[in-house]
Amino acid sequence: MTATAPAPPEPKAERRGPGRFVRWDSVVGVLLVATFLAGTWSTDGFADSANLSAALNDTAEIALLALPMTLLVVAGQVDLSVASMLGLSSALAGRLWDAGWTFEMIFPLCLLAGALGGLLNGWLVTRVGLPSLAVTIGTLTLYRGLASVVLGDKAVADFPETYARWAGNNETVPGTFVPYPIALFCVLALVAAVALHSTTFGRSLFAIGAQEDAAYFAGIRVKRLKLVLFVLSGVMASFAGIVYTLRYGSARADNGLGLELTVVASVLLGGVDFDGGKGTLGGAVAGVLLIGVLNNLLTLNDVSHEIQVIVTGVLLIVSVLTPRVIAVLTARRHRRLAA
Repeated sequence: MTATAPAPPEPKAERRGPGRFVRWDSVVGVLLVATFLAGTWSTDGFADSANLSAALNDTAEIALLALPMTLLVVAGQVDLSVASMLGLSSALAGRLWDAGWTFEMIFPLCLLAGALGGLLNGWLVTRVGLPSLAVTIGTLTLYRGLASVVLGDKAVADFPETYARWAGNNETVPGTFVPYPIALFCVLALVAAVALHSTTFGRSLFAIGAQEDAAYFAGIRVKRLKLVLFVLSGVMASFAGIVYTLRYGSARADNGLGLELTVVASVLLGGVDFDGGKGTLGGAVAGVLLIGVLNNLLTLNDVSHEIQVIVTGVLLIVSVLTPRVIAVLTARRHRRLAA
């Protein structure tokens, strides 16, 4: 007797409605364009090249920190110590500059400090088995404390004019209003986008974020990849600390205080799922730019910094809550269609 082949499964009900065309990162892109147009219409000077250059440069450190943060969140991890590492890098640069070191010697040493900080975060997560949220809350305090030990409450200024001009608002890529730090960010963002969306490395990160145990049994080096991500985050945070120090012309232990909130808000606002396994680099970049444009628009309209922080907090809540509400409503709709 020959076995009868099983009948093919019935096709699922076709997904209808606008949800199949609309993604959250696309919505954020539309909001970015709408905010820009609203600012151009409502606020004098908003669309001037000088203001746009300043607005972009004000997001430079956030944008740089958001790149490794996106990779981490896609892999189901988070690094809340980035702003403290930025401050530690700034304090270390100030202390060494005050001691007579050349900036060419200071720069690689600060990057090394960032790598070691990221290595500590990654070791505690991958080898000790602690959750990244708890680890980086602890190292957030640790690195900020080390910054205070290194530099105290003093400020160091008078950094080399060549480097300070590169990071400031007055120097832009010739023929454009794009500051050099943002031009560098664009190059790094392109590299990160290719790595995340077009390589085995990126597919492994999505697999880890979606189901870590399954990724491990599929042969993915889960611990090694997570360790690499934390080291990258530390190095980028240290580099952002150098940019921040040069842009403001002052090395202080409290530089970048509270900046981690804006970085996480930008990434989540761009549609990267905090639980991991979902998101795009383009969405994260759109989230960074949206928050930057909003803050610039609020500043031009004399809205206080405290209100801007509140707006960032609200956006963080919305960015976490909205995709989950959409997922619940979509699941209910599918159950109704299947009934």
